Amino acid sequence: MNPQTSYVIGIAGGSGSGKTTVINKILEKISPENAVILQHDWYYKHNPHLSFNERSGLNYDHPDALETSLIITHLKELACGRPVTAPQYDFSNHLRKTETLLIHPATIIIVDGILIFSDEALRNLMNLKIYVDADSDHRFIRRMERDILERGRTRESVVAQYLKTVKPMHDQFVETSKRYADIIIPNGGMNTVAINLLIAKIESVLGPDI
Repeated sequence: MNPQTSYVIGIAGGSGSGKTTVINKILEKISPENAVILQHDWYYKHNPHLSFNERSGLNYDHPDALETSLIITHLKELACGRPVTAPQYDFSNHLRKTETLLIHPATIIIVDGILIFSDEALRNLMNLKIYVDADSDHRFIRRMERDILERGRTRESVVAQYLKTVKPMHDQFVETSKRYADIIIPNGGMNTVAINLLIAKIESVLGPDI
């Protein structure tokens, strides 16, 4: 493998913890051409052989639901300066889209996902690991709003999924992965002090002109 040319930042935390807010605040301070994002949930496994009802019943909060080996391959390629074609996922139908997304290398690669620290091979590719922590009630409310507005779910289905898989998997895989983080941001994406310290850390490593 060619020497790594990018600085890889992993941002994990429970669903609805405020990871997107943290990422957006980082990107406000970084020139757009200097950063790209890889979202772990683009890499949900494709199961067209299953019916919609069968796909709906799968546990999407378990690490086995994701093709992590593919995001690892893509991250290595990007970090070495080579573009990749990332899958895109249709959360309403639980299938990968026919469209893909061409991603070009950049100085900073942000890897976003609730389970990115649970895989040793993936987290070993990260130069900086950040865990966004938030109260469980707040996380649930944010997840419900997102799934209803953006993913076409009903309130009943969101609650059922949360009780059946989201909370148990969070407790088993997400919360326990916090120990691998280099930086923990409490109180989600609203912790301006912690986010400013994080941006200062990134600038100290990469320089103020990023």
